[in-house]
Amino acid sequence: MSNKHYSKVSPTDGENYDPMQEPRFAEIATFLRAPLADSLDGLDIALIGVPTDLGVTNRPGARHGPREIRNSSSLIRTSNLAMGINPYELCRIADVGDVRFRGRYNLDHQVEEIEAYFRRIHEAGVLPVTAGGDHSITYPIFKAIAADGPIGMVHIDAHTDTWGEVWGSKFHHGAPFRLAVEEGLLDPKRTIQIGIRGGQNFMEGIEFSQSSGMRVVFIEEFAERGVNAIVEEARRVVGDSPTYISFDVDGLDPVYAPGTGTPEIGGITTLEAQQLLRGLRGLNLIGGDVVEVAPPFDPSGNTALVGASLMFDILCLVADSLSSRRD
Repeated sequence: MSNKHYSKVSPTDGENYDPMQEPRFAEIATFLRAPLADSLDGLDIALIGVPTDLGVTNRPGARHGPREIRNSSSLIRTSNLAMGINPYELCRIADVGDVRFRGRYNLDHQVEEIEAYFRRIHEAGVLPVTAGGDHSITYPIFKAIAADGPIGMVHIDAHTDTWGEVWGSKFHHGAPFRLAVEEGLLDPKRTIQIGIRGGQNFMEGIEFSQSSGMRVVFIEEFAERGVNAIVEEARRVVGDSPTYISFDVDGLDPVYAPGTGTPEIGGITTLEAQQLLRGLRGLNLIGGDVVEVAPPFDPSGNTALVGASLMFDILCLVADSLSSRRD
């Protein structure tokens, strides 16, 4: 399956060109240097940006995540050496742009608009790999892709994101997975949350995760047991049914990803994150996201590069999973 299907035609000379063969500093920045598509026709996997941070409870900035991840992803190459995968040889992949909002200042409306956008993706039979935006975006994504039945999830994060209403809104970045469970979109018994740590003002979120049946792996357990054991635990929890990967960059130690709104020290390293993701190969994956990259808090640009690298690993996993299901 070749991605050449999405080569572009130059508006000046009418000739086809492949964006991945152009210099890295040239052409329009796209996710992972994938072609920019204006249609879902024939597409297998869509790379999508959701540039909003209306759901944050403290420091904004994640609305700039998709643009900077695109810029940094010009450094990403086509083959994943660790997994032996070139996703573009397995599936037809393109950047389809960003969710466009009419209600930039209305969080409730944005939830509806994200759901509607991803519903069109889902109905076209296309799998989404997404860059946020804050973590509130995953709830409306689930409303679109899990409408036919609850899905499982591997969730890497410093926080469980299963809190209740805050300041009169239930649609904040600390609540997406509570909402998803309550609406029957996410199967808590097929959900694992990895890297949980930090101080708490109240225990409501952690108590909800545990009482609903989610497997919560605190960072102390992760450090004691190691990556391989947690990979096996994740595979046991989610099983063979449809599963989604959601990666909040604050799951990483802020040494590696300072550009995020709610950093927590004592987190996962970038190498451990890659080993964790790559250990999920072979699961029945239906999509994934990388969220909470907030470039204003990291002038070096490293957090955006980390986000792009994690997005590439998730893309490789989803492409490999989809290709295997076709065989």
